[in-house]
Amino acid sequence: MMDVQQIKPIHLDVLQEVGNIGAGNAATALSQLLNQKIDLNVPSVRIIDFQEMQSLAGGEEKVVAATFLRVSGEAPGSMFLILQKEEAEELAYSLTGNKVNIIDDSFDELAASALNEMGNILAGAYLSALSDFTSIQMQPSVPSLAIDMAGAIISAGLIEISQVGDYAIVIDTLMGETDDTSSTPATGQFFLLPDPDAFERIFQSLGVDWS
Repeated sequence: MMDVQQIKPIHLDVLQEVGNIGAGNAATALSQLLNQKIDLNVPSVRIIDFQEMQSLAGGEEKVVAATFLRVSGEAPGSMFLILQKEEAEELAYSLTGNKVNIIDDSFDELAASALNEMGNILAGAYLSALSDFTSIQMQPSVPSLAIDMAGAIISAGLIEISQVGDYAIVIDTLMGETDDTSSTPATGQFFLLPDPDAFERIFQSLGVDWS
């Protein structure tokens, strides 16, 4: 039976290193997409319960941009990439060259597609790094983008999941232009929600014994 208290800091350190490998791969892909040097890193990885997800996303009524996708393979689950409104708008501007407001008509199909593609690149890079490290096959589905209150997005995403555990792996992500020292890096959060058996399998591959 799963007991998250058996997860030690060393296991989270390994996940953080895996996250930084994925961030490095994603940074290369985004740099090529934007034709400018992008820096990504993962300052922390945490385990939280689902009630904490809304709080970390800024609060139940906070408007956010979120990319949602399912993970298939030997460790199925779900992923959210959640960006605060201002950070989503800044990233959309970096990706398209157009200033937008995600809650009005200026947020067009081009901006939505750009943010969705960024989420797709990040998710693919993180899952690929995790899959390589654990030798567990994991593939992301085609992502979908939603603009709504954090509580509504998370609730809707969880409803889509037929089998859900009690915990999520939070991968903090800092994104910024390497040569731009004047701006604050955008902060995004990946919530990886493995199905119960998948959660155990991932951490068993990192040396956690649930027996």
